[in-house]
Amino acid sequence: MHVALEWGDPRFLTHLISVPLFTGVIGYITNWTGVIMLFQPMRFHGVRVPGLRFLYPYLPRRVQVIPAITHDGRFGWQGIIPSRVAKMASISVDKALLKVGSIGDFYREFEPDAIADHIAATARGEVRGVVERIMEREHPRLWQDLPPVVKEAVHARIQQRLPVIIRGLTDQLGEHIEALIDAKLLVIRHFEQHPELMNDMLREVGRKELRFMQNFGFYFGFPMGIGLVFLLEAFPYWWVLPLGGAVIGWVVNWIGIKLIFEPVFPRRVGPFTFHGLFLRRQPEVSDVMAAIIADDVINMRNVGDELLFGPRSDRTRRLLEDSLRPAVDNAVGFARTAVRVGMGTERYDRIRNAVASEAVEFATAFGDSEFGRKQSAKIRAFVARQMRQLRSDEFNELLRSAIKQDEWLLFVHGGVLGIGAGLVHLAIFGV
Repeated sequence: MHVALEWGDPRFLTHLISVPLFTGVIGYITNWTGVIMLFQPMRFHGVRVPGLRFLYPYLPRRVQVIPAITHDGRFGWQGIIPSRVAKMASISVDKALLKVGSIGDFYREFEPDAIADHIAATARGEVRGVVERIMEREHPRLWQDLPPVVKEAVHARIQQRLPVIIRGLTDQLGEHIEALIDAKLLVIRHFEQHPELMNDMLREVGRKELRFMQNFGFYFGFPMGIGLVFLLEAFPYWWVLPLGGAVIGWVVNWIGIKLIFEPVFPRRVGPFTFHGLFLRRQPEVSDVMAAIIADDVINMRNVGDELLFGPRSDRTRRLLEDSLRPAVDNAVGFARTAVRVGMGTERYDRIRNAVASEAVEFATAFGDSEFGRKQSAKIRAFVARQMRQLRSDEFNELLRSAIKQDEWLLFVHGGVLGIGAGLVHLAIFGV
């Protein structure tokens, strides 16, 4: 097909200037709004649409999960990442985090001996009060009648043996940590409770790539607009601009995603080496990711909460009580016989068990902020070191797995905005 171009034709010159500007600007706006759609809003905002609630069950599953509609018949939008927090956390744990280390590895990096020393120092000032409260609650009369020398002997012996008792407890926790904590559940539940954290994490680790996506929309859209002008000259129909805008809007996002994550492994072509933009920054991203994981996800407070209040906390408490009973009995030492004589074997055993049960609460020292920050520094170094050693394909999953299943929404978004831009151009300049 031969196309005769009139370079002096005002209509052609108008299109040659306006169409590339339109496609460049719409490419930028597409990717800019696409980034916003990834992260905002945190909660669903929308309006109720008549009939949508009845239609919803008959929609394809892939449509139902779009964060633009809800099962109760509302139409609006919620950021892709906030709407997929549980799924993204699950995928990230399966694909990458567990390759960095198990919960046992993380616990060892916390240094159980340091935890034991800290708990012992924290508990030392409280253990006397714990024993007093239990004895006054369980057998106030007997405790009052017990000779002061025996009482002081019990207190002194427990205080003396406290570091050994606590170290034994932290060793027991370390041996059984995999059974006491479900790392995947810990991460998922934490992100569900703090969806803004997933937003902050992905924004931070992908900061440069997200900025590239926005700028790439203009850099790619502008030259594609020049090609669209010549296509319009060959086919001067009204539908060419909207259709071309849709293709450009779709392709802008598709190529942008590809450049960020592919090729996964460095590929040399002549003097050039091609590698995914995100993957080139593995050392830098590893440090950023490690800081977020250590400070906000797998930290002392969260591990302690999971141990004492998580879905497997009954196992933790049972383990600690089983460990503490003989430890407390041993700590009483030479005074044990006098105590048994004073209150009877059965009552003594009941009080010993009560001491073990209440002493579990000393493990709340995991929540000490200052101590937690010191231990988190060790986790940060460990995670950064491990992540730097991941293969490129494993490292790629950290960010790619979080958005891969929903990236088609960004492509559709680009196509729809491209159609809109084509129609606006038509309304202003005509065919």
